[in-house]
Amino acid sequence: MDTLTESAAATASTPAAASPAAALRKLYFLRFAFAAAWAALLLTTAGTLTTLIAVLLVAYPLFDAGCAVADLRSARPEGRPVRGLYVNAALSTLTAAGLAVAATSGIPAVLRVWGAWAITAGLVQLAVGVARRGLGGQWAMIASGGISTLAGASFLAQAGGADASLGALAGYAFLGGVFFLASALRLGRTGGGAKG
Repeated sequence: MDTLTESAAATASTPAAASPAAALRKLYFLRFAFAAAWAALLLTTAGTLTTLIAVLLVAYPLFDAGCAVADLRSARPEGRPVRGLYVNAALSTLTAAGLAVAATSGIPAVLRVWGAWAITAGLVQLAVGVARRGLGGQWAMIASGGISTLAGASFLAQAGGADASLGALAGYAFLGGVFFLASALRLGRTGGGAKG
């Protein structure tokens, strides 16, 4: 789920509106593919917190930051506001650093950092999805932002319990990927011009 990148909503009546929608559609498909592959890798290796798991954990928010940069590049030529992209990139970069440190302390520390990221990223994603309603396909991003916030709270709660496990992160990432896929398909059907 994590953070959705921001380029502000475009109007459907201008030819330029197709460009941000097309760029978002490609980005959303890429995010789905990455999330699905990442979740599968994590599930097959998540028994203990190894070096491989630590690398996977750090890679996820770094990929998210890279997506924010890609979205930023497509938003800038259109002259659209990009403030949320900077927030997203900063949150994801800080999270990657936090996860690198947390991985040396154990699974509960990782869950705390991931949970804090899921909450803040979810709130940003929710706000960005609302701002982008004019592009179409954003209902899934709005729902994803809300679910991310709730999931983050559950990761924080799990970190304090005896059953702390990284397995739930795979489900979280995959579900987030499904929301990106749903938005990409919706953007393709509407041509980027429908609400939601």
